[in-house]
Amino acid sequence: MKKLSRLCLLLILLLTLSACGGQGSGQSGADDGLGKNDPSGETQVNAGKRANDGAVAFDQMTWEKGMELTHATQFFVEKYQEYYLITIVENDRFLLIPEGGAVPSGVPKDVIVLQKPLQKAYLASSSVFDLIREIGALDRLRLSGTKKEDLCITEVISALENGSLLYAGKYSKPDYELIVQEGCDLAIENTMIYHNPEAKEKLEALGIPVLVETSSYESHPFGRMEWIKLYGLLFDKEEEAEQFFSRQVSNLESVLQQEKTGLKVAIFYVNSNGVINVRKPGDYVAKMITLAGGEYVLAGLKTDEENALSTMNMQMEDFYLAAKDADLIIYNSTIVGELKSISDLTALSPLFADFKAVKNDRVYCTAKNFFQETTAIGDFVEDLNRAMRMPEETKFHQLIKVGR
Repeated sequence: MKKLSRLCLLLILLLTLSACGGQGSGQSGADDGLGKNDPSGETQVNAGKRANDGAVAFDQMTWEKGMELTHATQFFVEKYQEYYLITIVENDRFLLIPEGGAVPSGVPKDVIVLQKPLQKAYLASSSVFDLIREIGALDRLRLSGTKKEDLCITEVISALENGSLLYAGKYSKPDYELIVQEGCDLAIENTMIYHNPEAKEKLEALGIPVLVETSSYESHPFGRMEWIKLYGLLFDKEEEAEQFFSRQVSNLESVLQQEKTGLKVAIFYVNSNGVINVRKPGDYVAKMITLAGGEYVLAGLKTDEENALSTMNMQMEDFYLAAKDADLIIYNSTIVGELKSISDLTALSPLFADFKAVKNDRVYCTAKNFFQETTAIGDFVEDLNRAMRMPEETKFHQLIKVGR
């Protein structure tokens, strides 16, 4: 009888937990009471939803709400009173403890604890510097994984020069001694760290929490930019982050509502071997072309490359066949430098002289700092829109028109 009673009690407990776990599970469909759902499926993708199946519970703490995210899909944030559970999708989870707060009991073993204030971070992801600069939180960084010679953000370069920010080795070979000596309280890495997992393991063994930001996996350009909300939370700049993101999206509303131009756009560069490097059809840069009202010239290209890289190589002959009729061509100058004239382009290959865009003087370069200025995604979309609609325009934020 005792065994039967225990079994019945166990079944009741399991059914109760199952019912609780089903609430707010983040399933798509009708509004579950935890946040908004957009019928279009294009926005409010993570608004107020839970990142897990409800299995996370902290003793004497109540789940309140999730952070509203309109485009980002690679992270979730859930609020438990004054505590925040951060989930990097298919990666780690972090519990952000308020300043002076105690670590609650019942924290799952796989959840990494972060104690506020975070003010001596090591940042090895160069594209994140711009987001942190925008919200005024550069003073929360103490260590850089990028040398000043490889940076384009003026404020970060100045910080490295005046010593308020120290170079502590690149992501694959960090200066562990300096990192520990400076009291690093958080290491922010990008997905390149997975090529050197021993570096991540060593940092964690030294007691330094490692957050791998996966903004490069975001399918929407605004999704990359929306990661600013996560850094706003980490560094106590939530209002600044929210205001910036809302302003950027609002500024582009008029562009997004315009009819498509029907113009085809190519973006590429020529490497030292004479091979053409292009953005893959599903890449966020290709999607910015679409947002601006154009069509990526390689949109229908099928690729056999199954990797996480956003670019791929093409032989000049293949690129010629695919892009010679593009209305605009944009040379990616962040890797090999800007084109000073169209003659510089045709010197790379005489085939460029036959391109429609070259004949019509519709050749542009990206600004050198384009890929480091994550906050300039909106500017780039606006630039593309103006370049397509106003052929004579020469003043841009992130584009440079190339003359004869």
